Amino acid sequence: MENLILSQEELETINSAEALKKLLTSKDFNIKKILKEIKYEKELEELQIELVKMHQWVKETGKRVAIIFEGRDAAGKGGTILRFTQHLSPRAMRVVALPKPSETEKGQWYFQRYIKELPNKGEIVFFDRSWYNRAVVEPVMDFCEQEQYNKFMQQVPEFENMLYEDGIIVIKFWFIIDKSEQKERINDRRKNPLKQWKVSPIDEVAQKKWDTFSSYVRLMLSKTHTLYSPWILINANNKQKARLESIRYVLSKLEYEGKDKSKVSLIYDPKVVSRYEDSYSMNI
Repeated sequence: MENLILSQEELETINSAEALKKLLTSKDFNIKKILKEIKYEKELEELQIELVKMHQWVKETGKRVAIIFEGRDAAGKGGTILRFTQHLSPRAMRVVALPKPSETEKGQWYFQRYIKELPNKGEIVFFDRSWYNRAVVEPVMDFCEQEQYNKFMQQVPEFENMLYEDGIIVIKFWFIIDKSEQKERINDRRKNPLKQWKVSPIDEVAQKKWDTFSSYVRLMLSKTHTLYSPWILINANNKQKARLESIRYVLSKLEYEGKDKSKVSLIYDPKVVSRYEDSYSMNI
């Protein structure tokens, strides 16, 4: 939101919507932008209230929920996870963002270090990237051998079927952004001292290897989208819509107590959220 600074005297003159509009006009503020931001914040708060209710249901019923956030660099995964977790109890929720594997982990079964992070009874785990590193990032960046990649692609549907049969609720998001949008966001990271920590070696080659990434993403989606573990694609060019609609999707899929009393719509926007098989026209 723009830097909205009003004096105490000015605030005291606001006694109606018309008075507020007149004051903002006189201060040369972008009213549409401000109202849009207010609407977003209000809707986000209402959805977060539903998330708290849903989280309480997970704890009370002993459900195990794993939500996977995947996508290109700068697609908005971290910011969305932050909005998901902002008001949830840390005692029954974790964000998992694993570093590159240690030498010991490199000698283990690939899924082993992720299995340790799966949700316990009554817990939600948010994966900021997941075992799907091996499906896209690792082969593109030559971090794995072709044989390792092939074995992963063969095993991952079987692995996720075991999770499904054991009762773990897995939701897989893939965040989609355009090439120009990614370029703008990466440049913003470089310039912003508060975001520079996000810049990685992968960011540096993301644009150069855009088409290679795309080919691996398409293959991953086609080979690992199943009835029991589908890919949910998020149109993330607009960060705010991506955050709201991904939260709305999760809420729409879980039958938590008090859902029927929601004060906000839990019907997600199909222009933002879609299953892989319904998204052939999207520029992945």
